[in-house]
Amino acid sequence: MGMTMSQKILAAHAGLKEVKAGQLIEAKLDLVLGNDITSPVAVNEFERCGAHQVFDNKKIALVMDHFTPNKDIKAAEQCKKVRAFANQYDIENFFDVGDMGIEHALLPEKGLVGPGDLVIGADSHTCTYGALGAFSTGMGSTDMAAGMATGKTWFKVPSAIQVTLTGKFQKHVSGKDVILHLIGMIGVDGALYQSIEFTGDGVKSLSMDDRLCIANMAIEAGAKNGIFPVDDITRAYCEGRVQHPMTAYEADPDAEYTAKYTIDLSTLRPTVAFPHLPENTRTIDEVGEVKINQAVIGSCTNGRMEDLRAAAAILKGRKVAKNVRCIVIPGTQNIYLQAMHEGLIEDFIKAGAVVSTPTCGPCLGGHMGILAAGERAVATTNRNFVGRMGHVDSEVYLSNPEVAAASAVTGTITDPAKLD
Repeated sequence: MGMTMSQKILAAHAGLKEVKAGQLIEAKLDLVLGNDITSPVAVNEFERCGAHQVFDNKKIALVMDHFTPNKDIKAAEQCKKVRAFANQYDIENFFDVGDMGIEHALLPEKGLVGPGDLVIGADSHTCTYGALGAFSTGMGSTDMAAGMATGKTWFKVPSAIQVTLTGKFQKHVSGKDVILHLIGMIGVDGALYQSIEFTGDGVKSLSMDDRLCIANMAIEAGAKNGIFPVDDITRAYCEGRVQHPMTAYEADPDAEYTAKYTIDLSTLRPTVAFPHLPENTRTIDEVGEVKINQAVIGSCTNGRMEDLRAAAAILKGRKVAKNVRCIVIPGTQNIYLQAMHEGLIEDFIKAGAVVSTPTCGPCLGGHMGILAAGERAVATTNRNFVGRMGHVDSEVYLSNPEVAAASAVTGTITDPAKLD
């Protein structure tokens, strides 16, 4: 029996000719990632086990993005600990205030991940890098500590689900709607500890920003990772960014899948996930009247240039509704700068929105937009669990950037087509 794309990457990094689903392996890592919440725990474990050196100071990335600029004393102490560790071990890829970004937007932009890489991160949305044809997955801080010390970790080889994409998007539909639609189909545990491997003619119609968004939320379906084939779009994105050797892997024709799904992109409508699970999806035509208090446009899911352009196209020349707060968070400093050069920041501010430094901010209920009891937000973020963005009696509705922007203008969750 042949291997899936993910299984081939794992086999190569384990030094094996083949691997099978369920097999336990030890594999060499190309990158170990941590942030300001998870890294302090990893540093403590690194020191507790007696480690005195990192396996490669170029293959560790530490990104201060969740509570930075520091929101309180505890956040400041966490960053101080990671900063000291980065200085002690001369970590090349340490990103602090001024040059940091939201980690899963920053690392692809910096060229730190490429096709064929094996990446772990102490953050569940590390699966984002599957958009580039890498096997990337989230692990705990203890695993991160071991990875930093040894450059290796263990895996149980996942089985896989194949998702075939056909057709092209209609207007106001993007990658966010693909992954919300899929999660609505299979549920939040529909791909539990499996790879979601995307394929089909529809892939070539997806931009890299679409793919990064889709792979980012593979974890919301319970998946170990999501992964896209390496094509001309991938290679064009990586050219001039990725400086280390890259390998494009392809699934074998006889690779085994536990399930197969087909999604016709041309049939998708803007999709909204209602509280309190990403699987609780409805198309924009089924939403009804849902009043909101806040709109958040950003996060590691939808804080990239295409997302900001789409939102700005809706907000330009319009005003955010009375009693609605609209918060825009570019994914990285470079995205922020490009948005400024394109005039998008001016469009946002004139519309009555605020624009934040790159940060995870309200996505995890951290800062920069916490909800009070009874408040509702429409957000381009990735999770809408109870209390995710603030009070346990608040509600989060997940959407694409155009829906979020249109909703900010009207004060209710709105089909952006109604503003055309």
